[in-house]
Amino acid sequence: MNKTPNIIFIFCDDLGWGDVSCLSPDSRIQTPHIDALAQSGMSFTDAHAGSSVCTPSRYTLLTGRYCWRTRLKRGVNGGYSPALLHPDRMTVASMLAEIGYTSACIGKWHIGMDWTLKKNTAGEFPQELSREELKFDELVDFSKPIKNGPVDVGFNYYFGISASLDMSPYVFIENDRATTVPTEHIPKGETPESRARAGIGAAGWRHEDVLPALEHKSVDFVREQTGRGNPFFLYVPVNGPHTPVVPNEPFIGKSDCGTYGDFVMEIDQTVGNIVQAVKDAGVYDETMIFFSSDNGPETLTAAYREQFNHFSSWKFRGMKRDNWEGGHRIPFIVSWPGVVEAGVQNQQFVELADFTATVAEITSTELPDDAAEDSYSMLPLLRGKNATGYREFSVHHSVSGKWAIRRAKWKLLLHSGSGGNAYDCPENNDPVQLYDMETDPYETTNVYGSHADVVKELKALCLKSIREGRSTPGASQDNDPDGDWVQLRELIELRV
Repeated sequence: MNKTPNIIFIFCDDLGWGDVSCLSPDSRIQTPHIDALAQSGMSFTDAHAGSSVCTPSRYTLLTGRYCWRTRLKRGVNGGYSPALLHPDRMTVASMLAEIGYTSACIGKWHIGMDWTLKKNTAGEFPQELSREELKFDELVDFSKPIKNGPVDVGFNYYFGISASLDMSPYVFIENDRATTVPTEHIPKGETPESRARAGIGAAGWRHEDVLPALEHKSVDFVREQTGRGNPFFLYVPVNGPHTPVVPNEPFIGKSDCGTYGDFVMEIDQTVGNIVQAVKDAGVYDETMIFFSSDNGPETLTAAYREQFNHFSSWKFRGMKRDNWEGGHRIPFIVSWPGVVEAGVQNQQFVELADFTATVAEITSTELPDDAAEDSYSMLPLLRGKNATGYREFSVHHSVSGKWAIRRAKWKLLLHSGSGGNAYDCPENNDPVQLYDMETDPYETTNVYGSHADVVKELKALCLKSIREGRSTPGASQDNDPDGDWVQLRELIELRV
């Protein structure tokens, strides 16, 4: 195996499985740089995010712990939400810092951070995104340091935005401070693609400038770290293709899928430019590059099926927010010259929660019992070995806090409907849904009525994972309290 590698994780926002041309040959969007990354390494066709929405997926990626174990039991953070991560919770970055890595997060954070209120003001930031967010535009002291952000949980450097690009405040943050005091009103976007909330922003703010700024900072970090003698970890959670969909002029008209496709192609170019920076720095052979997305595509892409003959969820049912496959099955690519065989497509079920344990094994780091409670190492898979000992099951989670569980060929949704978006479908009348993912990967036929034993076993396994505070072997851990955990109570009371 190569020496301890540099690690880069490029994390897209709402990129669908069908948006990547090497996974979906009929895609109306061409992604040559992402495709080249796949050709240089391994692409997984059955990979899953830690949730079907942004915040929980990001928390799970960086900690190896399902986010529903925190106080955020449903929904997502807003731009002013308090920190979900604190210094006593191990992250990939803090783990790597202990063995000499220099780490940077450049992009969308969206796991909360603690802003300072102006003097003589009172308020409590809501953990979950709400309409109360706008009032904090006037209450926050943007000149003061921000606490419990990326630089307090293991990262040496941070540059980016507090949450999604459709959430106030519209201002860059560098390390623990806003780069300027925002003073302008940024208007609400009025079309599906331009959708963004009204709010306060930096003078001259343009949504189009965010992705190029993240790329520039990422390339600079790679160049600066090369030759310093220590390995680096670069986490790049880009802002798209989440709304607002804002491709820059050179990319407009490049795709066959409107401005959305153009924006994906600009993101693809960003991936290519970061990879090229690694090559130009002479450290490509020493660098492990991950590429993925936080959840499935936004519902606005459903219109592209007829408009452009483009299917962002490919053939999978559901979209962002849902517990059906389209909500959490995501593109996942890993490149590591000399270790990961080039051009391999792996059909093994994997989960992004496993990033933490994988990095721990790569760096020979022992994980404590109170960290990475839901993370298994996928290193054997990356080295071309079989999956013996890899995860037995996985727990999925929707925007409303509903659970689904996958074990071998069986997937059980422990609720009616999608668990997220509203659809007119027969499953709205079913208490649970059981699908055979070997014969029915597109979840068309609910067979719970003829497999009562499987339903009973999987429900019990899901409850056991919840109650023990972990899904990996080890000492039981506590979930974070949140008063009446409504979803858990409903699950316990569920009768089929």
